[in-house]
Amino acid sequence: MLENFKTYLIKKGYSEFTPSGNPSTVYDYMKRVEKIRSRENISINELSENISYYVEKYDFDGTESEFGKKSHNAFINALKRFEEFLS
Repeated sequence: MLENFKTYLIKKGYSEFTPSGNPSTVYDYMKRVEKIRSRENISINELSENISYYVEKYDFDGTESEFGKKSHNAFINALKRFEEFLS
């Protein structure tokens, strides 16, 4: 599923690599979605089936908003892009 998410992000114009060849936004978002999955101790399918719940939980007024805001909101942004991918 994360490979399909990767393809989705690339098609949406997100960078796969930086100009110097390092992994960029696409891989960062994949890693952050995986981190949330691991942190919640759930499968990727469980995350997918309940994505709205996790977006709300990690969003700005959710119970895990402090974690969601880390790295300039990268975690919540990754979850929101994952939610868009799933819809």
